[in-house]
Amino acid sequence: MRRSLPPLLEQLAADDDLIVVDNASSDGTVAAIGELAPWAQVVQEDRNVGFGAGCNKGAAAASGDLLVFLNPDAVPGPGFCEAIRRPATDEHGWAAWMGLVTADGGRIVNTEGGVVHFTGVAWAGGAGRPLETGTAGGSEREVGFVSGACLAIPADTWRDAGGFPEKFFLYHEDVDLSLRLRLAGGRLGIEPTAVVDHDYEFAKGPSKWRYMERNRLATLIRTFPASLLILLAPALLATEIAVVFVSLAGGWGRQKLLAWRDAAVALPRLLGERRRIQERRTIGAARFAASLTPDLDSPYLGRAARLAPLRWALRAYWSVVRALLGVAGSPGA
Repeated sequence: MRRSLPPLLEQLAADDDLIVVDNASSDGTVAAIGELAPWAQVVQEDRNVGFGAGCNKGAAAASGDLLVFLNPDAVPGPGFCEAIRRPATDEHGWAAWMGLVTADGGRIVNTEGGVVHFTGVAWAGGAGRPLETGTAGGSEREVGFVSGACLAIPADTWRDAGGFPEKFFLYHEDVDLSLRLRLAGGRLGIEPTAVVDHDYEFAKGPSKWRYMERNRLATLIRTFPASLLILLAPALLATEIAVVFVSLAGGWGRQKLLAWRDAAVALPRLLGERRRIQERRTIGAARFAASLTPDLDSPYLGRAARLAPLRWALRAYWSVVRALLGVAGSPGA
């Protein structure tokens, strides 16, 4: 916070809200805010309520027309505030957007736009790529999902969507929100001139896999249209089997089993949430599917996921699914 807050304070306008949500931290965050920005509004929790719930509480305290969420370890670059507002002032028509998130002191890309596979696996696009070949300085474009590390969304759109799913606690909330915005006909984008540098580390212990897997399943249940889920059923079953072997090899097999248990226990609630989400859907399954990918290009999935035979098989399967859904022509059709 002492590293990320000063560059942001230099750029805030006089009428901007600054809201910090403290999830019962023990690292002196509240004291640091008191020193650096005593006028800021601090929302203090007596326990860790999770990323999604914390963001929701912060958004509820905001009074502006545009909400911008920043991770506490994301350091805004010069001109960030002006750039992150640009899609709203230029009327791009996006439901939500993100900035370019770098890592390693701005030397590599952390994410230049999220990617969602048709199995619900999602990852940071461009992760690990040298920044020179990233999108810095390039033009804005649409993305698969917007990263919660640096996310901008009109306040009315946020409220209408219902914010992040609080039961997720951690991971995949931004994917779920993005897909719900798509179901409502929204478009998602990146403003690459709004740069933040993220102190990011992928490995955060075995429990991360439990959260990621249970929330991937929850997102599939909540957001994927029924016709798409039916056509994907064989691939989703094969994915679960494959992930079991991957988890055993990676030493997180117990976490995968716990993720299944979590999803089973939550199933009645998830089906109720699904019903409400799908009732608000304004686009067909074909258009929703157009934003998904058949390629497993994440650097975190290993070389096996990018082997040519698997790539061909996934692309062929996805082509059949899209044809059955009535998708013709380009991915944006």
